[in-house]
Parts: sequence; structure tokens; C-alpha cells
Amino acid sequence: MNKERKQRIEGTSRSIALAALGITIAGTAAGLGFPEQDGKDAATIRVDGKFYCNIKALSIEERARHKELTEKLLAARNETIETEKGYEFQYRPDKVTITEVAEWVVAESKCCPFFDFHIDLENQGRLVCLRLTGSAGIKDFIRSEFHL
Repeated sequence: MNKERKQRIEGTSRSIALAALGITIAGTAAGLGFPEQDGKDAATIRVDGKFYCNIKALSIEERARHKELTEKLLAARNETIETEKGYEFQYRPDKVTITEVAEWVVAESKCCPFFDFHIDLENQGRLVCLRLTGSAGIKDFIRSEFHL
């Protein structure tokens, strides 16, 4: 990747992150709905080895919205590409907007901070990409959680 393109991507990623932060502050970012454990809403669930989800990081309303976005992202994937360190999910912007992806990332990063998130807008705005990466073992977790 050439230096100019990398700088554009980094600048775009920063802009998206700031927009997503604004969405969160406005109270519209959201979270996954997790099942209760033993009749109680557990603060942390051990998901897979060293990966933990903090289900108390999101309000009930945020979890409901995040669940809605998660279902949309799972259903609308055009393509899933395995990368060296994780997976990239590709979407058509008429099916999933970059704002929706950013909103999902903000919420997901609260409950699952072990992910590294990468959002790209490619092909002159005709492709929205969400890449999830992380430490060793993250690919197995992604395969399980995202039904790959």
C-alpha cells in the first residue's frame, strides 16, 4: 500500500471514529443482547479462552440496537475474506452504510475490547469493509461468533 493511500485511509478511519464517538455520545450506539446466566445478568462472560465480553458495558437499549445492527451486518455480507490476522467483511453501501458499521464498532469495542477494528471505504465509495483482527486465537473466535 503506498504512503498516500495509507494516509488517506488513516485519516478516513479517524473521521469515522470521531463520527462514531459522536453517535455514542448522542446515545444511539448500541450493544448485543446476551443471555442471562443462572437467572442473573452477568457482568462478564468468558467466551473463548482469553476473550471476554463485558455485557454490562452497554445499556439494555444499546444492546438491543447492537443486536439489530449485528443481525443486519451478518445478513448483508457480500463477501468474507480471511486475512492473515482475522477476517474482512465486505458490504455494498446501499445495503450497509459506513455509519452503521462505525456505530456497530463503537458498541462492540465497549463489550469486546479485545478486537482490533478496521473500517475502509474502497472502490470509490462502492465497497464498505469491516476488518476484525486481534491477538492469537481471534480467528477461531470470529469464525464461531460470526457463523463462518
